[in-house]
Amino acid sequence: MAGMRSRQRMFAAVMRLLLKCLRLGRRRRFKLVRQAEQLWQYGHLCLRSLLYNSFTNGDVVLDSLFEPIYWLVDHVTRWFGVTYTPAWICWHLAYGHWNLIMIVFHYYMAITTSPGHPPQAKDDLTGVSICRKCIAPKPARTHHCSICNRCVLKMDHHCPWLNNCVGHYNHRYFFSFCLFMTMGCIYCSISGWEMFRDAYAAIERMKLLEKERLEVAANQTYYQTPPPTFSFHQRAFHKSVVYLWVLCSSVALALGALTLWHAALITRGETSIERHINKKERQRLQKKGKVFRNPYSYGGWDNWKVFLGVDVPRHWLTRVLLPSPHLPHGTGLSWDLPPCVTKQRAPLLAI
Repeated sequence: MAGMRSRQRMFAAVMRLLLKCLRLGRRRRFKLVRQAEQLWQYGHLCLRSLLYNSFTNGDVVLDSLFEPIYWLVDHVTRWFGVTYTPAWICWHLAYGHWNLIMIVFHYYMAITTSPGHPPQAKDDLTGVSICRKCIAPKPARTHHCSICNRCVLKMDHHCPWLNNCVGHYNHRYFFSFCLFMTMGCIYCSISGWEMFRDAYAAIERMKLLEKERLEVAANQTYYQTPPPTFSFHQRAFHKSVVYLWVLCSSVALALGALTLWHAALITRGETSIERHINKKERQRLQKKGKVFRNPYSYGGWDNWKVFLGVDVPRHWLTRVLLPSPHLPHGTGLSWDLPPCVTKQRAPLLAI
């Protein structure tokens, strides 16, 4: 009996201890929840006190939400100018986007399109020479590129700006990129002439006012020095406009000269490498009293039609004025008369 009573007392003591722990845990959880609630209410009150404005209403909130749109419209209209007509604005939008699309398309195609390489098997081609560097067949107009370390069909040159050779399959893309890039730079230079003049005049005024401010400040104390007339944002804006105009004009001159050079080569039916070879051959035959004729030239107009791939009149629109991934005439391995040329090819030598 005594042992049973002692076990009952021990069990009762354990139960009382357990109930006490539960009550303490409940009180502690309640205390933590109440503290978290008080912190939330305090933070909410602080936030409302920071953002509170007795003048705020729905209209003010709506205006604040539309403020970025107002800023964009204000700056876009400032770029166009208040005197421009809707037709002039439409011209800028249409021509600018068309020129940009043509530049990006032809640059991408010039980079990603292989210039074309002759097959390595000697049995695939007959009656052609063998390259002394790569010991492979070397068809007519094919030359070895020391950078790519392989022969290129109708090679013009290796362009570092494309990281690619300019050859039979991407020559048109390269020239079109140069042409449209030159046109874009000229367009930007002409369109931004007024902005350039205003920015340049503003920079000159800044220099003059800065000089006057320093002269006045030299006779005053530090606290009496007047603040700068132009902010950093204004200075950076005017200098950026001048820099962009000079850059566009310089690129237009340099790239325009390169484009004219390649246009002259295309008119004569030559590549950059063939120009030097034909010049030496022309001088050699001239000493013998003979006249050199380029066998790959079909006349100025037909050379352009062959180069651009214009077979019918509508191709001037679909293949020249619009992005077109059409392939050039021929395979670059043989040079048969293109279908767009009606005149027969001139002989290689004429006495």
